[in-house]
Amino acid sequence: MPVGTRVEYIALQDIRRVEPGEDLAVLIRQSLAGMSLQLQRGDILVIAQKIVSKSEGRYVRLSDVEPSPEALELAAAVGKDPRFLEVVLRESAEVVKTRPNVVIAAHRLGFVMANAGIDQSNIEHREGEERVLLLPQDPDGSAQRLKVALDAAGDLNLGIVINDSFGRPWRNGVVGVAIGAAGIPSLLSQIGVPDMFGRAMRVTEIAIADEIAGAASLLMGQAGEGMPIILVRGLTLDGPVSPAAALARAKSQDMFR
Repeated sequence: MPVGTRVEYIALQDIRRVEPGEDLAVLIRQSLAGMSLQLQRGDILVIAQKIVSKSEGRYVRLSDVEPSPEALELAAAVGKDPRFLEVVLRESAEVVKTRPNVVIAAHRLGFVMANAGIDQSNIEHREGEERVLLLPQDPDGSAQRLKVALDAAGDLNLGIVINDSFGRPWRNGVVGVAIGAAGIPSLLSQIGVPDMFGRAMRVTEIAIADEIAGAASLLMGQAGEGMPIILVRGLTLDGPVSPAAALARAKSQDMFR
């Protein structure tokens, strides 16, 4: 379980615009050097999904997309660009719910989210060319590769969280959640742990990675803040390491699908 009474969230500065092929470990080291900061053992870095996807070149040009009959039918129902919806369908395992201008889909990674996480905000549309940005192919794998690259500098044992913004079925607004993680217990079971009166908890699991991501989003923002990497310092986590994939509830356990 989390241990400690003081946690710092520090937004890394002067992160340049990320292009396909960019090495995020290099960007992080350069920013830390400019801020006269050094990584410490147990630090956690929260990385915005957008720059991970950009570095991995996960762009699709809508002019290259030919809508399928299914995408055309969905477009007629919800009033969205059929080329955009074709990309959504390609990335999705299932369309969960629709209404005008809204498509909630289960991404093939298991995350249920608007438009399967495909987005056009905060990306450059060069010379009027409409593009969309997909989620990373394997967010947990992306987090692990970044951890290995940064851990190589010393005995750091860093945690990495890849953060995206999700809406929630019963509440308004979006919050940061983890879609990729490495080096931390993303989901921590408290089943059997005694509460403050000694009664064993029966069902409690803590979405640690989501809580870290949500707090980091306060600094990252949702628009043009330009702070896509947050350093979390002082949070000691005691529990078995698990990926962010552990946070996605299986359809067989979902009472609402």
